[in-house]
Amino acid sequence: MLFFDELQMSPFITSVLAEPTAVQLLAVLLLWSLAFGLATVVRTFLPHIDQPKLALLKQVQSFFSHSLTLLIWFVLLVFLIYGLESEGRSSHLVSLTQSLIGALIVVRYALGYLKAQVYAKALIYTVVPLILLNAFDVLTPAINALEAYALNVGNIHFSIYDLCRVLYFGAILFWLGKESNRLGKKTIRSRTGLDSSTKEVIAKLFEVLLYVVMFLVLLNVLGISLTTLTVLGGAIGVGIGFGLQSIASNFVSGLIILLERSLSIGDYIELADARGGTIRDVNLRSITLETFDGKDIVVPNDVFFSTTFTNWTHKNLKQRYDIDFAVAFSTDLDRLFPLVKATLCAHKSVLSGADYSFEEQPDIEISGFGDNGINLHIEFWMNAIDDGENRVGADLLYEIWKLMNQNGFSFPFPQREVRMLSDK
Repeated sequence: MLFFDELQMSPFITSVLAEPTAVQLLAVLLLWSLAFGLATVVRTFLPHIDQPKLALLKQVQSFFSHSLTLLIWFVLLVFLIYGLESEGRSSHLVSLTQSLIGALIVVRYALGYLKAQVYAKALIYTVVPLILLNAFDVLTPAINALEAYALNVGNIHFSIYDLCRVLYFGAILFWLGKESNRLGKKTIRSRTGLDSSTKEVIAKLFEVLLYVVMFLVLLNVLGISLTTLTVLGGAIGVGIGFGLQSIASNFVSGLIILLERSLSIGDYIELADARGGTIRDVNLRSITLETFDGKDIVVPNDVFFSTTFTNWTHKNLKQRYDIDFAVAFSTDLDRLFPLVKATLCAHKSVLSGADYSFEEQPDIEISGFGDNGINLHIEFWMNAIDDGENRVGADLLYEIWKLMNQNGFSFPFPQREVRMLSDK
């Protein structure tokens, strides 16, 4: 009953019934005509944005252009309300119109310019009701009614209104933080004057700073004094000392990795246990390696400081690979070697030609003599990892097999000489 008692005391209902509204209605309509004319003139001076890099600015310009009449009308009503209240006259109808215009602007933005329907619906179902409640002077009585249902434990006062406020502003801050983080990272990573490691450093620092700011704002909304963070900081320090060593180690290791640029997105890493993959994500806790068979290996950052690893492509994509095979002892190597070298040079991924040094040219040599044939060793260079979409080694083995068959060369097979000793 307390809530309905508050509603009965709303000055809006009594003032609308008691005050003449014809003058206010006429003023509102005249201001709409003025806003429409001003919007028509202003639109002719708005620039036209077509550059893909300015997509966000283009979205803002489009919303401003389509809602210009409502925005100008809203601003003009603010001045009208100020003028009426300064002369001691009623402005409830004008205030109601202004609130409805504000709600319409919010709905237009949510439905026309928010791609995520969840956020659009959340914006409509939370902001618009607050605007309408305030327009009918019901918001303050509603808050008082919710404040009446409270729980007091010592110095702690917690009401239903506090719960609604925390959920409402927490959801808004979460959405703002998520969208700001996404747009900020996208802007940082699109910068052409920075290398990938520097971009990741700035993006991660921006993410940490953003979440710290959002956390402080949420504490302020909750009514928690920032001076209490000294106690919280001491508790966190004790936690790091006893149970959060691993988290702190990974966090510090992540910052060092990002700052010294020893690892970058796209590097191929081979760990000490022979597992390897391409770096797809670097964050402050771990690094994600994507293997060639589609699996993700999540490696804590401190692993890269406590164990050795191999970075195959950090500063140079050129890699040297080997192929070993054997031929029969009767093989004419003077005829085989030029054919094999030509086969290697013919592959599009193998580095060869006058643009490369003698050491980088494809080569074949004798590595030893086996029990059944001559062991040959092939060396070649390529600008990629020999796996995944660049499986050059398998292609070359197939080409060598065809070459051997087409030119009469033979692979060795196990041979044994058996001697029969007769009994005397």
